[in-house]
Amino acid sequence: MDVPVYNMQGSEVGQMTIDEKALGGKINPALIKQAFVRYHANLRQGSGRSKTRAEISGSGAKIYRQKGTGNARHGDKRPPHFRGGGHSFAKKRRRDDFHLDMPKKMRRKANRNALLAKLLDSEVRIVDKIDVDTPKTKEIITMLGALKIDKSAVLALSPSPERSAKTRLSARNVDGVTLVRADQLTCFELLNNRYLIIEKAELEAWLTGASSQTDKAARVDPMGKGNGLRDDRKPRPRRGHAVKQAVRDAKGKTTTKAED
Repeated sequence: MDVPVYNMQGSEVGQMTIDEKALGGKINPALIKQAFVRYHANLRQGSGRSKTRAEISGSGAKIYRQKGTGNARHGDKRPPHFRGGGHSFAKKRRRDDFHLDMPKKMRRKANRNALLAKLLDSEVRIVDKIDVDTPKTKEIITMLGALKIDKSAVLALSPSPERSAKTRLSARNVDGVTLVRADQLTCFELLNNRYLIIEKAELEAWLTGASSQTDKAARVDPMGKGNGLRDDRKPRPRRGHAVKQAVRDAKGKTTTKAED
């Protein structure tokens, strides 16, 4: 698949070849939806709370005497069927209760498959270089107009703060534009916005980086956060006979020094 590459003025300056098979070959809607729901659910704060009748402030005294009034029997005024009373089944769920998990290789396949869907719909704008001299919102708005961006867009910037600082300042206040790091691009941002704007170098790094490991290599030789962790892992502590033998050797050395 040949995708046009533009400059910030909207002129086509080249082509970029992307292998469709590396992105899944064909669209898998079920996989993309599963990943989207997972990313969406994990954004929930889980801060919703409601009170039981024991947590409602107020007196616990009986509102009127048991007999002789002609009314139904009641205790205090905090039961669930009273106005202002507590809830029968109060909400106490937290963020962890909404958490969903998904295998890493499936997430990566879903992210790459979502990019394939965007490419097939011609909703990806690859720019040779996104660079502004001074932080000005006008330059980003001009670029969006030149690229014919008429709907919401996600702008994937370089993970390097030095390279993306001015662009981030210029685009953070533009309506309908979401900013993400290029190495953290997921199907959630892709599906929540109509267009994707990304530099050619950043897209190539994303395609050949950690997201490309959708097989056993993701565990055996990881390129992402797990890279090098196996080598830096501390050795397992000695157990059983080795520990006892080390204690005996230490005691023997101590006894020999005392005799000397």
